[in-house]
Amino acid sequence: MITQTKRYPPRWSVLTIGVAMGLALAAWAPVRAADEATEALSPSARDWSFSGPLGVFDRAALQRGYQLYREVCSACHSLEFIAFRNLADPGGPEFSEEAVKALAAEHSVQDGPDEFGEMFDRPGRLSDYLPSPYLNNNEARAANGGSLPPDLSVIIKARTNGPNYLYALLTGYEDPPADFELADMMNYNPYFSGRQIAMAPQLFEGIVEYSDGTEASVAQMAKDLVQFLTWTAEPKLEERKALAMPVLIYMLILTILLYASYKRIWRDVDHD
Repeated sequence: MITQTKRYPPRWSVLTIGVAMGLALAAWAPVRAADEATEALSPSARDWSFSGPLGVFDRAALQRGYQLYREVCSACHSLEFIAFRNLADPGGPEFSEEAVKALAAEHSVQDGPDEFGEMFDRPGRLSDYLPSPYLNNNEARAANGGSLPPDLSVIIKARTNGPNYLYALLTGYEDPPADFELADMMNYNPYFSGRQIAMAPQLFEGIVEYSDGTEASVAQMAKDLVQFLTWTAEPKLEERKALAMPVLIYMLILTILLYASYKRIWRDVDHD
């Protein structure tokens, strides 16, 4: 009878594999630690008036948010898809038409050509879109150390968990940890990817004087700006939600009627 002898790997090969795995783990550990040190924090969930199926915008917050955008944010960021007339639309800030006309007239808009083929400047109108602070992207980068300030029209939709993220970003600036290597011209913010961002803190206590007398704390300004930029991203949010409820009620009634009809039609039919 032939017997088979079990073969075991040499001890040195097992030892080599173990040493290799240990070295790999040792090399991976600091890399993982470095990744965790630069990984952006997840923002905490906040209670927003526009959340949920029945949520609506806070009208006063929208107006304060526009004031904050106009006096602070518009120096670097555009709102490409928002026209002055939208500021008077139902479901938005709902400024009066006369107030919006006055806001538009504060801006000079290039128009033309005239009858002589020349371009000319005129006061802004309701139909004009909010002007960009820069003529082109190259000018924007040159003015911001090579970074291109994003358009804010749909920034809430362009970021995961947009409202909570933006609030955390605006209020989350702090001094970097002692062992954190902050690049030149960058600012530490644990909620931004890589935890460093080119934009310096923009909100400071009392940086604006709200026309309605609300105290302009950093937290209040961040909330107001989130409300406003959520509206710019979803200007029809209230209209959509108002339409959804009648549709749901209609579908519920229709479902009940269809089920009742089904029971009536098939009640005398033997299903066996």
